[in-house]
Amino acid sequence: MTSIFIWIAIGFVGLLFLLWLFPVTMWFQALISGVKISLIQLILMRWRKVPPGVIVMAMITGTKAGLKLNANELEAHYLAKGNVPKVVNALISADKANISLDFKMAAAIDLAGRDVFEAVQMSVNPKVINTPPVSAVAKDGIQLIAKARVTVRTNIKQLVGGAGEETILARVGEGIVSSIGSAESHKEVLENPDSISKVVLEKGLDAGTAFEILSIDIADVDVGKNIGAVLQMDQANADKNIAQARAEERRAMAVALEQEMKAKAQEARAKVIQAEAEVPLAMAEAFRSGNLGIMDYYKFKNIQADTDMRENIAKK
Repeated sequence: MTSIFIWIAIGFVGLLFLLWLFPVTMWFQALISGVKISLIQLILMRWRKVPPGVIVMAMITGTKAGLKLNANELEAHYLAKGNVPKVVNALISADKANISLDFKMAAAIDLAGRDVFEAVQMSVNPKVINTPPVSAVAKDGIQLIAKARVTVRTNIKQLVGGAGEETILARVGEGIVSSIGSAESHKEVLENPDSISKVVLEKGLDAGTAFEILSIDIADVDVGKNIGAVLQMDQANADKNIAQARAEERRAMAVALEQEMKAKAQEARAKVIQAEAEVPLAMAEAFRSGNLGIMDYYKFKNIQADTDMRENIAKK
């Protein structure tokens, strides 16, 4: 009795193994769904470590939606680490929305790391991107801070290798700065904010990107600082500091010149004092040698006294 149960268990396990190796149920499900795939092909998928359920369900879904899919292409995309269900769903969405998208393009987009299903949805339902505050200065020196809403949809043909949202935001910000900077007055921008949108749209900012810009709407424009006045004040302060530095330089030069003149005057006075000290010696020598007489000395003293009197009168 025990051996009978053992053989029954072995047979049951063998049956499960055969059902796993030969997915008859899956093959029959595909057959009644109108998908042409052979049982041998399903077995070979097992050996290539490709889950037949993923491929079969993707083919059934695509066939019921009116698509013609190839099992070998789906299997190859799975082996390339692609997302087969997402690619099939993207193809169905594109077909229903009359968007031109074939399997090769969808597989390339998926392998490039982009969400192909989300890209197709964005083509049907455009996305709104809010730009960060962009500061720009008009020609009258007034700063304006603008915020914009960019409505984009996916450009399927440029999705592989095309630039992303960051590039769109950077280009829109550059266009806003250029538009405000070319305005003669900030009042013109405040009166007609749609002029910014027109100028930005004319620049073709979506070239080389994975998106197509549908519209650019200015959501808000705020008045910032008077940059022109601030720059003028900074320039005036810089000129004042330069003038002060030059004046300090001239004052230092004048002080140095004054010190030099005082030093020269002191040197001259020292020489005069030295010369005056040598006069008595010279007079004594003149008396001894007979070159100076007593009358000459009295005349010299009279001249000296007269000179001192005249200097005193001049001082009074």
